[in-house]
Amino acid sequence: MSADSWKVSLPCTRAEAEAIDAADDLAIDAVLMTTEEVEDDVERWRLDAYLESEPNEATLAALCALVPSAAGTVPRIEALTAQDWVAMSQAGLEPIREGRFVVHTSAYPVTIAPDERAFLIDAGQAFGTGHHQTTAGCLAMLDALAGQRFANVIDFGTGTGLLAFAARHLWPEARVMATDIDPIAIEVTAENMAANHVAAIELVVADGARAAEIDARAPYDLLIANILAGPLVAMAPEVTAVAGAHATIVLAGLLTNQAEAVIDAYRAQGCTLTARDVRGDWTILQLRAPAEPHASATSGDREAWKTDGRFG
Repeated sequence: MSADSWKVSLPCTRAEAEAIDAADDLAIDAVLMTTEEVEDDVERWRLDAYLESEPNEATLAALCALVPSAAGTVPRIEALTAQDWVAMSQAGLEPIREGRFVVHTSAYPVTIAPDERAFLIDAGQAFGTGHHQTTAGCLAMLDALAGQRFANVIDFGTGTGLLAFAARHLWPEARVMATDIDPIAIEVTAENMAANHVAAIELVVADGARAAEIDARAPYDLLIANILAGPLVAMAPEVTAVAGAHATIVLAGLLTNQAEAVIDAYRAQGCTLTARDVRGDWTILQLRAPAEPHASATSGDREAWKTDGRFG
């Protein structure tokens, strides 16, 4: 059976793993994942790189350069079939339970209580880091918001669609949009919608928050982005530009030591921090958008706020 993808593994330290996760663009055509191999041992982490083709010497050298502590270690290279990837992705992914939500794979069927909502999320074509702490933290934060009313929700970088599904369950009358830069992720989200009997979510392929489809639906009163710290900082002006007055913004995918940089970027746009959930190395943030556009907003953004009634 021919290989559909390749995996390269190298040992690393926690500091190296954090630097890799924090980097915006490493110029390596691979999906990088870091894993703690021994709990609370900062020296026992692992870097896994997933590639669409067999790694050449230049790619291996670039990967080795990311983890100086592994100098002299020969990278472990594995050829993966599609079946290998699915099995590997689901191995050890026990169900996540947060509030009323239960997330599981086919390998771990679950029994739920009458007041719980289960979502079946299997590995698909799209790669995804799926950090347990960030996913669970976002679900918990959304669950805690259940008593509030939201009419227009957007999930940036939706990945598998999970957080958009949770929003649809919590606010069944709301309009919900899910976006991702990766068309495959949008295809996977559509498949997951069907598998979980989730309806009425608008799916959009978009880079950031400035697509025409996103603007057409603005302003949003709940905005979710579980991505990475670098993009979250870069997107701060455009996210707040499509947020309604006093909208709730949930941000995740950032390491705890990156939280202040993300908070500062949104404070610069007039947002205020309202909640923070720290889960090990990961932090989930909840912010409130300003009552009117920040001084850095463009004239077009300001006109949109007036037209759409975003001054509250």
